[in-house]
Amino acid sequence: MIDPTVVDLSRLQFALTALYHFLFVPLTLGMTFLLATMETVYVITGKKIYKDMALFWGKLFGINFAIGVATGLTMEFEFGTNWSMYSHFVGDVFGTPLAIEGLMAFFMESTFIGLMIFGWDRLSRPAHLAITYLVALGSNLSALWILIANGFMQDPTGAKFDPDTMRMEFHSFMSLVFSQDAQAKFVHTSIAGFVTGSMFVMGISAYYLLRRQHREFAARSFRIAAIFGLISTLGVVTLGDALGRMDYLVQPTKLAAMEGIWHTTKGPSAPWLIAAVPNDRTQKNDFAIGIPYVLTPLVAHAWNVRIPGIDELEQQAQLRAAKGIQAVIALKQYGETHSPAALAAFRKNEADMGYGFLAQRFAPDQDLSKITPSNLPGILKRAGRESIPNVFVEFWSFRLMVGLGLAFLVVFAFGAYYSLRNELEKHPLVMRAAMWAIPLPVLACEFGWITAENGRQPWTVYGWLPTFQSASSHTVGYMLFSLIGFALLYSLFIAAELYLMFKYARLGPGEHAHARPVEAAASPSLMRPGYADKSWQ
Repeated sequence: MIDPTVVDLSRLQFALTALYHFLFVPLTLGMTFLLATMETVYVITGKKIYKDMALFWGKLFGINFAIGVATGLTMEFEFGTNWSMYSHFVGDVFGTPLAIEGLMAFFMESTFIGLMIFGWDRLSRPAHLAITYLVALGSNLSALWILIANGFMQDPTGAKFDPDTMRMEFHSFMSLVFSQDAQAKFVHTSIAGFVTGSMFVMGISAYYLLRRQHREFAARSFRIAAIFGLISTLGVVTLGDALGRMDYLVQPTKLAAMEGIWHTTKGPSAPWLIAAVPNDRTQKNDFAIGIPYVLTPLVAHAWNVRIPGIDELEQQAQLRAAKGIQAVIALKQYGETHSPAALAAFRKNEADMGYGFLAQRFAPDQDLSKITPSNLPGILKRAGRESIPNVFVEFWSFRLMVGLGLAFLVVFAFGAYYSLRNELEKHPLVMRAAMWAIPLPVLACEFGWITAENGRQPWTVYGWLPTFQSASSHTVGYMLFSLIGFALLYSLFIAAELYLMFKYARLGPGEHAHARPVEAAASPSLMRPGYADKSWQ
């Protein structure tokens, strides 16, 4: 079997590359539609300032897009290099949406982004606007197909296991594409990108306004971003609720860990925990503050239903592991003899096969044939415990994501309100909050990704293939070398992104790049409390 250290290093490497890559993805998703919005206003009104906005923010978008592509390409290769057993098991199903993503979405956005950046003087206004919308569509279609692939890992619909090939094979392509988990996650992720793009534009615009630079440009950019961000944040909250509902129906272990539910609850009085200190070792919360009568309607959308706790879910996993052991043993016999009796025995417990693989980790020499009546209870207990993700990480990554989302709602709401009333300069605190909040939506997206992927553990394909059986048979030395190499390379990418973004953001819009900030001493009226210059509105 594969060295457990190799599995851990493979997980760490993929987690780091995914988190690095996801630093760039949300901004790409969000900026495309903001650019399309600004350019739409330009085409309708003919006001040059909106063209300047699309040009300037498009330059920052281009920097982010280029580096994001470079960090994303390596991830798909990692499935073959570091997760060969996983690729063998689900390659027919998992590879299809990734291939469509490359052929349809990535080629679309990569082709049209050149026309969008360099075609301003070569295309008519409507034609260039259409190109911008195609870039936005392509980037979001790319997210769609990737999340369809990820949705299969979370809720493996559309495929069935073939005991003759030992692979998952297509049963229904449409079921895969229209998986409820994939569709809800796609909309949630895309709108989270809109929030990220909005805060980016609003924060940099606030920086200009605080320094009294490019004031008309910044004020209009701030207003569009604030309104767009407010609507998007409301959408993120709504779709987040839908994803929580999906977890309740499909991944109860993730939900229990996310909410710190150690014991099964029933009835409307169950509290929703605002904060807690989950203890994975003792399986209890060492400290908790909750609001009663909130958990059940929030999670189940009903008042008087059971929400299974971790204790009950572990018991269910033990029962499934006992049946799964029989399924795996029968599968092995069928592979050796092709006996109809062995196939029938496998089919009887096929749905629990993954739990048999999970129990195999704790069998003597990872050999299920060496399980005896005396060691079976201990193996089943360990398999049941293994079926639960890290509760502390899941609980807090979810709450940090939600807490940041609610904070964004406040910032966008005040920003939109004062911007529409032309009173931004009376409220520098709102502008400072927007400026310092620029990186926070990216951080919230990272916490969301951790919530989704940590909550799926210990599975690569939920309920079917455990993570420890999915990795390639590399050496520890190889994994350490590649891990350090990727970390250094991606750190260089991040440094390049930050340098270029800071450089061009400080320069500001092209035709105003050398404009100097208005000094307060230049106009005595600027020193008066409550001053608000209306000329830039």
